[in-house]
Amino acid sequence: MPVVSLTSAESVANFSPADRMRPVRIWLYVVALMVLAMVVVGGITRLTDSGLSITEWKPISGVMPPLSDADWQAEFQNYQQIPQYKLLNEGMSLDAFKFIFWWEWAHRFLGRVIGFVFAVPFLVFLVQRRFSWNLAAPLAGLFVLGGLQGALGWWMVSSGLQDLTSVSQYRLAAHLGAALLLFLALIWVARRLGPARPLPVDAQQGAVTLLLCLVYLQIIAGAFVAGLDAGMSYNTWPLMDGTLVPTGLNAIDPWWKNLFENALTVQFIHRTIAYVIVLYVGALWIFQRGAGALAGANAWLPRVALLVLLQAALGITTLLLAVPLPFALGHQALAFMLAGAVCAWLADITPRRA
Repeated sequence: MPVVSLTSAESVANFSPADRMRPVRIWLYVVALMVLAMVVVGGITRLTDSGLSITEWKPISGVMPPLSDADWQAEFQNYQQIPQYKLLNEGMSLDAFKFIFWWEWAHRFLGRVIGFVFAVPFLVFLVQRRFSWNLAAPLAGLFVLGGLQGALGWWMVSSGLQDLTSVSQYRLAAHLGAALLLFLALIWVARRLGPARPLPVDAQQGAVTLLLCLVYLQIIAGAFVAGLDAGMSYNTWPLMDGTLVPTGLNAIDPWWKNLFENALTVQFIHRTIAYVIVLYVGALWIFQRGAGALAGANAWLPRVALLVLLQAALGITTLLLAVPLPFALGHQALAFMLAGAVCAWLADITPRRA
C-alpha cells in the first residue's frame, strides 16, 4: 500500500457533516473507475499489438490525432522504422495501421482525460474548503503519481522502439504496478474519508494486509506473463507440460533470470501464487466463519472469496482457450477489482487516528 498521511482527512471525516465529504468520495471513486478503464484499454493495446504504433511522446500536441492523409502517412512512416514493423508487420496496410493507432491514441487520450477529471474537481473542492490544506497535499501527491504514469508509459513504449518487437516485460510490470498503486490509493483515501465504521472486535489487519500483498504480487506476476506472452503456451490445467511441476524451470543462467525471462517459470509462478491465494482466503473464511465474525466490516470477506473464485475460474478458462481477448481483459479487470475490494476491507478495519 502507498503511504498516505490521512490524519487530517480522518479528522474532517469524523467532525464534518457526512454529506460535506460525500462529493469528494464520489469524485475519488469515479477517478478510480477511470483508472480501471485505463487498465482495460491498456490491455487491449497490448493484446492487439497496438502499443508501439505511436512512436513519439507529445504530452500536449499528441492530444490531436492525424487529421489529413499527409499526417497519417507521416505517422505510418515513423512506425515503419521500428523493429515491430520490419520483423512482424512488413507490408501492413495503412488501414491496418490505423486500427492499432486508434487503440494506442485512445489509451493516451484517456490518460489525459483522467488528469483533467482529477485536477478540476480538486481545485473546486479546495476553493470550497471541503478538505484542509493538509489533506490537499496527499491528494496532490496522487495527481503527481498519475502524471508519472504517463512518463512510465512512454518509458515502457520506448523499450520496444529500438531492439525489441514488443515492450520490455520489466517496464510493463513497472507501469502496471504503478497503476495499481494509484488505483488502491484512490480507494483507500475514499474509504477513509467516509464516516467512521464500528471496528470488528477481531479485526485482522495483519491477515488482510498479507492478502493485499499477495494479490499485488500476483498482478505483477501476471504482468510478466503478459509481457512474455507466457499464456500462449502450456495451455493445459491442472497439469503443466504434462506434469504438476514441469522440467526446465531453471533453464536460464543465472537462475534468477528464470523468474522474469523464462516463460515456463513465469507462468508456473503465476499459477502457484493463485493456488496460495485461494488456499489463504479459504483459511480466512473457515477461521472467520467459525468465530461467527462475518458481519460489519468483515462482510468484505464473502465478497473477496467470491471474487477470488471467479478470478481463478476466469484465469483457468483464459489459459485453456489460449488467451482470447474478452477473457484476458476480464481477467485483468477482475484482478484490479479484487485488489480494490481487499484494499477497501483493510481500510474499513484499520483504526483511525484521533
